[in-house]
Amino acid sequence: MAEDTFDGKAYARSLSGRPGVYRMLDGAGDVLYVGKARNLKNRVSSYFRGSGQSAKTMAMLNLTRSMEVTVTDTETEALLLEYNLIKQHKPRFNILLRDDKSFPHIHLSTDQEFPRISFHRGSTRIPGRIFGPYPSTHAVRGTISTLQKLFHLRGCKDSYFNNRSRPCLQYQIQRCSGPCVGLISKEDYARDVEDAALFLDGRNQEVTDRLAARMEKASESLEFEKAVRYRDQIAELSSIQASQHVSGGRGSADVIAIATESDQTCVTVLFVRDGRQLGSRNYFPQGAAGSASSEVLEAFLSQYYLRHEVPPEVITAVEIEDSELLVNGLSERAGRRVVIKHRVRGERARWLDLAKTNSAHALDMRMASSASIRRQYQALAEALGMDEPPARMECFDISHTQGDATVASCVVFGPEGPLKSDYRRFNITGVQAGDDYGAMRQALDRRYTRVQKGEAPVPDLLIVDGGKGQLAQAESVLEELQLEGITLLGVAKGPSRKPGKEQLFLSGHERPSILPANSPALHLVQQIRDEAHRFAIAGHRASRGKARRTSLLEAIAGLGPKRRRELLKQFGGLQGVQQAGVEDLARVKGISQALAERIHATLREKN
Repeated sequence: MAEDTFDGKAYARSLSGRPGVYRMLDGAGDVLYVGKARNLKNRVSSYFRGSGQSAKTMAMLNLTRSMEVTVTDTETEALLLEYNLIKQHKPRFNILLRDDKSFPHIHLSTDQEFPRISFHRGSTRIPGRIFGPYPSTHAVRGTISTLQKLFHLRGCKDSYFNNRSRPCLQYQIQRCSGPCVGLISKEDYARDVEDAALFLDGRNQEVTDRLAARMEKASESLEFEKAVRYRDQIAELSSIQASQHVSGGRGSADVIAIATESDQTCVTVLFVRDGRQLGSRNYFPQGAAGSASSEVLEAFLSQYYLRHEVPPEVITAVEIEDSELLVNGLSERAGRRVVIKHRVRGERARWLDLAKTNSAHALDMRMASSASIRRQYQALAEALGMDEPPARMECFDISHTQGDATVASCVVFGPEGPLKSDYRRFNITGVQAGDDYGAMRQALDRRYTRVQKGEAPVPDLLIVDGGKGQLAQAESVLEELQLEGITLLGVAKGPSRKPGKEQLFLSGHERPSILPANSPALHLVQQIRDEAHRFAIAGHRASRGKARRTSLLEAIAGLGPKRRRELLKQFGGLQGVQQAGVEDLARVKGISQALAERIHATLREKN
């Protein structure tokens, strides 16, 4: 095959009709695009049938110099392979969904006498029952609060639960039934747990009927206090049902809408579980410009549902062209039938309208925010004399407490704001306590050695929190590493240390400049500087907290957990161990004379 041409038609004729994944490569062998197909021959042939292709597809085909295919046994394998290859190569012509944290869930434990209700994020393959996903932590915590009001389930950790001698505040405010001190029987608590599970499953009427039956039984038995409690539960449940504003719809579905304007695209997922709307979440895929809405949604669904649970029903705003492959793959992966539909009526049509409204609103907000960000970047470029607005900015800050646990932060901003996946922290070692210049130099050297090796992108603008001294460290490091073309800026607080009075030290200029307090450029610099400061402090606090949690005894060789516990038990804590003599230490079970001397010497050094 010639280097500068690619006969796609001939290549497609040689392909199998089986499912698989195809990759389009440029002349350098880099992956331009990854796609999946139920029938490789038919799918690849569709690219080379002449007219009818979008401008984006034509641009991709003009760059394509070769193709590779991988045949798979099933459509599910094709779906998974496509996802992994996109994640690995991040091809320029694929629509990319940024990684996001797993959705929060509610976890109801089942391996305890008195199960616990709790917030959970992460793998759903854990003991107990998992409910969700929920669109936000706020939705989860609100639901847990409701469950505790209704059913008085415990939310405390086992370590707290197992060491109670009297009920806690949660019992006092009627959010817990006090199982830790035996104020409720196992049977009654189990019944409350069952009611809570039914509530989370959306079977509210069944819960109401059960509570009504118990209220009637308690009244007949003259147990009026119990009857009052059941009555209050029924009233609270009725109030919750009324506040949900759901008009009788049942079923669980993700309702997915899309809005496009200019080169921006927003995909909104509205969560409906057992007829209840749980909220929505917005996504802004990369590389969607110039692509049809159906193409964007197909790419979105492929990547999204290989990260998250798929409900029995997925409702989309537009028809998905190759929905059968997705349906088969997702159904096999979920272990049950999954339906993807775009023509809906009644309640589902209202859900879809709501998702469309949310998507359009989110895109409007995004466009407005992007315009504001672009103005700030342009203003900063003008203020610093840059030829064009910076596409990548990095800012460094140092945090410590009197030289202890020094941490440097590096935050990164791109055209759309913070790039949190590129943030980095550096634990500073081998530098004299309180030497901020040395700490900054070490952090910059470690960061830009990687940049010089091509392991990280080169920024257009490097900002350091500090004045001439810190800026000089940055100039020295970049000079040694022979990194050129990076604008350097030091940000120092003014004489009054008030926001708006910052002095900006630009490399190559003798005197600092002070921008007006209402300057968009200054606001951007302040935002980046404050974010670096926040990130550094968070890292420093974590480092300092870890050091405080580590016992001095843990650093002593030969002193394992059992011996440490025995020492602390014999002397009543670490202070008693520190005050003990070698002979006293040697009397403790398991502590030899040599180990006692080592413990005594180590603790004396630390003091």
